[in-house]
Amino acid sequence: MNDSLRKELSIYQLALGVETPPQPLPSNPASLLSLLRSHIDLLIEQQITATFWVKLPPGKIWYAELKRYQSAMSASGVINICRTEKINVGAENHVTEETSPQQQNWVQLLSNYQLRREYFFIVSSPQFCSLILARRPRKRNQNRHTHKTKTGKIPSLLAVMTMEGRIIQQVLDGLKQVAVPELSAVFPAELIYPSTIEPALISQLMAKQLQRQNSIQRQITNKRIAKLRDQNQKLHNKEQLKDDYLSSVCQELRTPLTHMKTALSLLNSPTIKPPQRQRYLQMLNTQCDRQSILITGLLDLVNLEHNLETTNLELVRLSDIVPGVVSTYQPVAQEKGIMLAYTVPTELPGVWCVTGGLKQIVINLLQNSIKFTPKGGQVWVRARLQGDYVQLEFRDTGIGIAESEISKIFDCFYRVRSGTTEDLSGAGLGLTIVKRLLWRCGGSISVRSKLDEGSTFTIQLVTNRNKIPFK
Repeated sequence: MNDSLRKELSIYQLALGVETPPQPLPSNPASLLSLLRSHIDLLIEQQITATFWVKLPPGKIWYAELKRYQSAMSASGVINICRTEKINVGAENHVTEETSPQQQNWVQLLSNYQLRREYFFIVSSPQFCSLILARRPRKRNQNRHTHKTKTGKIPSLLAVMTMEGRIIQQVLDGLKQVAVPELSAVFPAELIYPSTIEPALISQLMAKQLQRQNSIQRQITNKRIAKLRDQNQKLHNKEQLKDDYLSSVCQELRTPLTHMKTALSLLNSPTIKPPQRQRYLQMLNTQCDRQSILITGLLDLVNLEHNLETTNLELVRLSDIVPGVVSTYQPVAQEKGIMLAYTVPTELPGVWCVTGGLKQIVINLLQNSIKFTPKGGQVWVRARLQGDYVQLEFRDTGIGIAESEISKIFDCFYRVRSGTTEDLSGAGLGLTIVKRLLWRCGGSISVRSKLDEGSTFTIQLVTNRNKIPFK
């Protein structure tokens, strides 16, 4: 064989080049492995001592089958492991001692593009012979004639199997030509194989292969069923969340209406006195405001959820946002007798956030801190650099949050039980919106709190030193 032919040799094409070639079929590593195992099962069961020539895909699982054969056969038989990559002193490390067969020859083959994409398993014995060939097809843009399955997808492997001695001999002759000269003797000039393989052996092999394939199909079916169950459960959970959400919305909107209806009924009383009338009018005004806050908060949340994934991110500096928000809430804090202060170094790097989102995050968290801090308390806003993130901390000396409630405070409409009526004035959506905004920009939020001592909300924002967290 001349050098040009050796460089382009494909044993897969060599096997298909005979007068009546075997039919190649789409396959995959799992099916190929089951075929290999079926052969090993038959050889062990029939106690057939054989010589192997193999080039297998990478992975211990393949060589473990060769080890299984030799263990069952008391190390009889010879296994020739062919490789296209260079064999060195440490080649045995390719497979571990636990999976490497005991009687083995390492055979160096001429490396070319064709052989690197091909695998084979050849068995020779006086009772039985077989050849399994597999080839990784080229990508579609490399070869427009690549085999496709009925679904139009390119299979991961194309495989052929034959028990015809003349085809096996032709493949071995080809391999002998691409083996290094000192190792070419492992390929015999005359293949040892039966003139006719007993039909019983063929039937047993087919039965074992069918069992293996059925097992693979059961595994695939079970995985698909498990995946469908998981998808159904996720859909069910999503529907349940939607139902719970709608139920909460209805309940929240109904409560102010109930109070307003009660106030209107009392205002119709003929014996009502002016102070009472004033109190009921104030109740109506308060509940109307509450209804307006709820509806506005809901609209903001719905709009945020619909558009969040497509909303652009922007780089913004905390020193451009925090001072302005804090100064806006200084009068509110002073009216409650609360000391409000901030520390935001101007040298902090910019952070990624949803356009306009950082200001909303600061407003929501600052409102919370002031709202649940009693007269004479303190609220601090502090920013600092922590690795690739900027931390923004909101710390207060307020009423605190019970440990059992911390995991719930980001849920829609959830309000901390403060024992006062003031906490009913909000929509219970501020922290939910904060968490959604942080998720979009790759940030996070954590909470530390103790009852009657205060709370600390810490958010982490990705800096401009990193790549954009989401596009």
